[in-house]
Amino acid sequence: MKTRFAPSPTGPLHLGHAFSALTVWSHAQSLGGVALLRIEDTDSTRCKPEFEAAIFDDLKWLGLKWPEPVLRQSEHDDEYIAVLGKLAAKGLLYPCSCSRKDIIAAGARPGEDGFVYPGTCRKRPLGQRKPGDAIRLNVAKALSRIDDEMRYEETGAKAGLYRASVNMLTKRIGDPVLQRKETGDPAYHLACVHDDMRQEITHVVRGTDLQAFTPLHVLLQTLLGYRTPIYHHHGLILDEDGRRLAKIDKSKAISKYRAEGFSRSDIRTMIGFR
Repeated sequence: MKTRFAPSPTGPLHLGHAFSALTVWSHAQSLGGVALLRIEDTDSTRCKPEFEAAIFDDLKWLGLKWPEPVLRQSEHDDEYIAVLGKLAAKGLLYPCSCSRKDIIAAGARPGEDGFVYPGTCRKRPLGQRKPGDAIRLNVAKALSRIDDEMRYEETGAKAGLYRASVNMLTKRIGDPVLQRKETGDPAYHLACVHDDMRQEITHVVRGTDLQAFTPLHVLLQTLLGYRTPIYHHHGLILDEDGRRLAKIDKSKAISKYRAEGFSRSDIRTMIGFR
């Protein structure tokens, strides 16, 4: 059994990260497995060395250990390019020049990842990619290439065997970006799926905020011939207004609690770990 905690160094860790990290480690311990730390630092515009250093510091303070060396996604760009090449060879990718403003103006409906792409650039061949274009996966075309049902197992509150929902993929997610425009950074969905294979992850333990993307990840695993891991989606730590904690909302950092004299035991109690 092998699982992972995979934070992005785009800001300081907050209580939600502490809950997720402790859940990952306790899950691994309960199954006699190992938990890895993975630094998901593909966003070259937002990831900072000081945030990465703080991740290591906070996790050590929480009493969590992991095998080394730790995988950093920014060190494996060549692998993500190779994966894109495999999908391109299947004719499943296309370039996209649309901005968020363009997508909204085209009447896109809200979805799980912002807005569902309306397909404006879908007929463009990949060979016509221009500087600054993103690369998207043609989900409908990808689904047409798959003969078998895409099944995956969930444990926890929603334990069971599930089919990757075609309706979720086409109506709620749409054609995801696999390589970002302008920077050329690999997108989360591509890098996450590839690294779970590369690190031989058997159990993906993550928050329910990512649960809706599981069908997309199973689709990518199927297309690339990767094994689908078992999924466990844990609950989220919410603020006093019932919203999930997030860096974008400047949720209170673990480091600030530490500076105020809170102990590791205090933090565990606050998030429900005794």
